[in-house]
Amino acid sequence: MNRRDFAMSAAAATLASASAKEPSQPACLELRKFHLRNTKDQQAARLTEFVAKSYVPGLTREGAGPIGLFSPVVGADAPFLLLVAQHATLNEFEQRHAKLWDDAEFAAAAAKLSEGGRPYERMEVALLRCFGAFPAIEVPPTSSDRAARIFEMRTYESDTPLSLKRKIGMFEGGEIEIFRKCGLLPVLFGAEVAGGRMPNLTYMVAFDNLAAREANWRAFASSAEWHELSARPGLGNADVVSNISNMLLAPVAGTQIR
Repeated sequence: MNRRDFAMSAAAATLASASAKEPSQPACLELRKFHLRNTKDQQAARLTEFVAKSYVPGLTREGAGPIGLFSPVVGADAPFLLLVAQHATLNEFEQRHAKLWDDAEFAAAAAKLSEGGRPYERMEVALLRCFGAFPAIEVPPTSSDRAARIFEMRTYESDTPLSLKRKIGMFEGGEIEIFRKCGLLPVLFGAEVAGGRMPNLTYMVAFDNLAAREANWRAFASSAEWHELSARPGLGNADVVSNISNMLLAPVAGTQIR
């Protein structure tokens, strides 16, 4: 075999090996909501600074990411701080948080935070598995001089895992693409695997501003493609969604999603 034939054979083998690899698995999403109060000791400001300067960098050092950090524009239970972090697996989520508390720099910052008063009231954690057709967070393109976007996070509850599966199928089978066509910028889609009010799914979309949000949702509501999809047997709202809750969020300092 001459050098040319050898090189061609090697290239073919490399391509065959690459095509034989299993596709990457959908990521695990951590939604951590810190419930806060407006207090004289500035609880919200102290906690936000700690999360932005210590929590997010600590998780990043352990390999998590992208990580988003948001405060409410409109949402129940305000004030709160919402952290959204991506992990490759549920096992990585668990290991990273265990290592985080063994991190001397992080532990010192956490101790200092508690010295100033109660750091937060309570926190909730939900774990999601990204959709197969949307396997990881899509970070919106940005630049240093770009105004921060408005983000909307919606949770759809379903009556049963089967009806939830049909709703996920709607998203994967066309609804996400309709979002894109109508100017709704998809950020994440995931089905909850641990948390409250299951079965449910949560997704996040982004808008340039509140006016753009209104215009984009109007475009979606009037979309012929959306009307065709939602009119299919078994895919009406009453068939696949039993309750919808949503919140409008603003990115805060320290976020990697803005």
